[in-house]
Formats: sequence, C-alpha cells, structure tokens
Amino acid sequence: MNKLENVFTLKITVSAEDIDNLQHVNNLVYVKWMDKIATTHWSFLTKENPLPQYVWVVIRHEIDYLKQAGLGDEITVKTWVGETKGITSIRFMEFYKGNVLLVKAKTTWAMLNAKTFKPTRIREDVLKVLQN
Repeated sequence: MNKLENVFTLKITVSAEDIDNLQHVNNLVYVKWMDKIATTHWSFLTKENPLPQYVWVVIRHEIDYLKQAGLGDEITVKTWVGETKGITSIRFMEFYKGNVLLVKAKTTWAMLNAKTFKPTRIREDVLKVLQN
C-alpha cells in the first residue's frame, strides 16, 4: 500500500477541555483523538459497504509525544493502515500543527466478531476496505 495515496485526514481545534494544568493538550486527549480518527476513517471506508459483523478493539498503542499543542491550535491528524494479517491491523497516526509534527503513534487493532466478541481472522472483504 502506498502511504501517500491512502492517508485519511481530520482537523481538530484544541478546546479548553483538552488542556491540562500544564496549559497544553493532555496526553490522554491524544488517545481519545486516536480513537476518533480511527473510527471516523473506518466509517468513511465502509460507508458504501458496511461491515457490521465486525468490531475493532485496541490491543497496543505506541505513542511519541514530540511537541506541545495549546488552546485554539488547529491540529491536522493523518492516519493510514499498515500491515494487516491474522486478526490484527496496524494503524499509523501523525498529529501536526502546521508543518510541525507534534505526536506520532502506531496502534495495533484486533478484529472481533460483533456478536460473540471473539477474535476473528481478517478476511478478503475487510482487506479490500482497509486498502482504500
């Protein structure tokens, strides 16, 4: 998959509830935003062909906090899907203020059966969606 062709972007404006006592975006807020962009991207990818039989859960986050963001900053979040095999799919995310990289993250998601909540292998129908 070519990263540049498969990047999904979302813009977020930092609000007062995102700010901690150090006057910057709290680290936990980035995790919330990571979930928001991942679910928004999945909804975008499946809008023509919903796949309600599957749900995704996070099993691992790797996050590098490089720079700070403050109240009113406009953040551009970029995400794309990496290696997908077995029951897992890797998702990469980058958070920018202008051209400055603030945070980069790699999340491992596991796919579950929506009825049983048991892990299920990622099949061709899901692979096709994730590669768009």
